[in-house]
Amino acid sequence: MEDIGQLPLPYYLCWIAFLYWMYRSWQARKEGWGVPTMAALFTAGSWYLGDPLYNGYSTYLFKFGYPTLEKAWWEVLLFLMSLGFLVPPVNDRINGALVAGKGKILSVMEQRAIDLPWFQDQIQRVCLLLLIPWGVLTLVALYRTDWDFVGILFPYLGEKADPWARDRLGSGFDAFLALAVYLQLMLTGLYGAVLAISKRPLTQTVSGIVFFLSAPFYVFDRTRSYILAILLPGFMAFIAFRLRGGNLMRLAVIVVSFLILQSWMKFIIENRDKASIAAAFNYGGTNLEDTTQRVKKHLGFNMFEELGYINYFIENGNYHVNWGGRYFAEIVNPIPRVFWPGKPMIGIDYAIARGMAYGDQDTKSGGVAASVSTGMIGQGVVNFGGFFGPIAAAFLMAVWIAVMARQDYLGENLGHLLLYAIGLVLTFNMGRDITLLVLYPFIFGWMILSVINPARKTSLRALPS
Repeated sequence: MEDIGQLPLPYYLCWIAFLYWMYRSWQARKEGWGVPTMAALFTAGSWYLGDPLYNGYSTYLFKFGYPTLEKAWWEVLLFLMSLGFLVPPVNDRINGALVAGKGKILSVMEQRAIDLPWFQDQIQRVCLLLLIPWGVLTLVALYRTDWDFVGILFPYLGEKADPWARDRLGSGFDAFLALAVYLQLMLTGLYGAVLAISKRPLTQTVSGIVFFLSAPFYVFDRTRSYILAILLPGFMAFIAFRLRGGNLMRLAVIVVSFLILQSWMKFIIENRDKASIAAAFNYGGTNLEDTTQRVKKHLGFNMFEELGYINYFIENGNYHVNWGGRYFAEIVNPIPRVFWPGKPMIGIDYAIARGMAYGDQDTKSGGVAASVSTGMIGQGVVNFGGFFGPIAAAFLMAVWIAVMARQDYLGENLGHLLLYAIGLVLTFNMGRDITLLVLYPFIFGWMILSVINPARKTSLRALPS
């Protein structure tokens, strides 16, 4: 309560803007852009408005002082207002005539299209076609680990293997290893969604086997964002399309599932610095009686703090606005370093400003011991300053919302529906940075499904919008 009393006026204005645009987006939930906008607002609210309540605002005041933090809150407010105003025109510009057709996915839910034979035909086709890339990736992963079946498929029985290990700065053809990481992530998430909405024995069996062989690779890893990326698409599909019962039943399932996931995330936080998660799982993890050593919060949930650091460093001359340099590095990231040895590095300058230039500083690590996320709003500030930066970040999120809305407009194709579920999950991970490193699973999924284009003749346009 003491921390809440120290929060300045612009913090409460941010909450007003957040709630207002949430309401407007809810009203437009059938317009295609409404639900993705709510996901983007929820992301900004969690990473910024929730940060001082979760981590303690008084600590930030001690670090940065009132003026720096108040400036940061005005930047958050500018982002929220810009996002709300930019989404409709950007969506109209990008999606053109599709906007008139409105969203299809809510109609699929309301009409129970999941029970129709042609819908299950699409699911089965996607399930079988994706077996090819999944099988190839699995064989390559096994080959690169000397056929370590336990490490790849059953890490809970031993130790998790890492078939795609590479340095922070890739060399040679490391770009293809990075590609494999995101393809595997995308395929696992897709199979989770297919399992959730399939009703035919063949599809359920195949998708179930693939998912439960693939998911442990991420569940028994330290990267919590990957866990969300592979679990939430299937969970969301199950809640939206498969679960019978009213809203109370859905709420109960969501609450119980959240508590289970929260417990596992807590287990990861408490053990990831002591041993591998698989090993910790096998020997029981941290001694629960040693409460003084237990981690009580999710680390890294502090993007407003990073915004405070960014403003503080800029004010003191320890960091300079790079005028689009960071965004340019993100754009050219897909180019393999073997073809462009001098390709710009993402965020190394900020990591150095944050004091990460210690430990292993060879060229393979980029000269820093660790990278540091700037946050979706902070990323805009390091690119274009305190005024244009939040607007730039809001514009990029508006573009992403339009891309998500496009999946809704094309929701007569199951591939777009599955991508929609994955995209909503990845939106939350973009709170730490608006980067292709987060969106690669969506991009590769879009590329694959554009090639196979299942059930291109099937349409839901007869369903009411």
